[in-house]
Amino acid sequence: MSDDNGARGGATGPRPEPLRFFGTTWVHHDQGYAARRAAASLGSLAAAAGSCLVLRLAYEGLAIADSGSFVTLLVVVMFAVCSALAFRHTLEGFTKRHDPERQSSLRGLLAIGFVGSLLAYFFRSLTEAPGEKLHREEYEAARVQYERRSGRRTGNPSKKRRRT
Repeated sequence: MSDDNGARGGATGPRPEPLRFFGTTWVHHDQGYAARRAAASLGSLAAAAGSCLVLRLAYEGLAIADSGSFVTLLVVVMFAVCSALAFRHTLEGFTKRHDPERQSSLRGLLAIGFVGSLLAYFFRSLTEAPGEKLHREEYEAARVQYERRSGRRTGNPSKKRRRT
């Protein structure tokens, strides 16, 4: 990193929030950012493919157990619906902050729909680091606010001449 706050030239001010697998390389797209994006994309796609293989084995286990077509259909629909909801929820999480209370209540659904979350991570990493847009907006707003606050302060206020 160029310095401890991710900005070039030793500037002070707000520090960018690091992203998983990317650190603060998303700020200036440096230090292997493109390679990290490619690795994150391929890794999430490989994990999704492996997860589908595990789900396929679970489906075959249900078929071997002869648990009935209703139970098999129920399990398939449950994974499909949970994966679709997890995909949507994960994609939304890259553009806006979720309510922590709602996030904790959806934890079970997101765990069941893990394939959808992995696919959302894959598709987002094709265009940017997942969560980069949200973090960039927050970082830029913090920089503007910092510049506005620090621009007003000049000199020592105790040495300021009083108007009479």
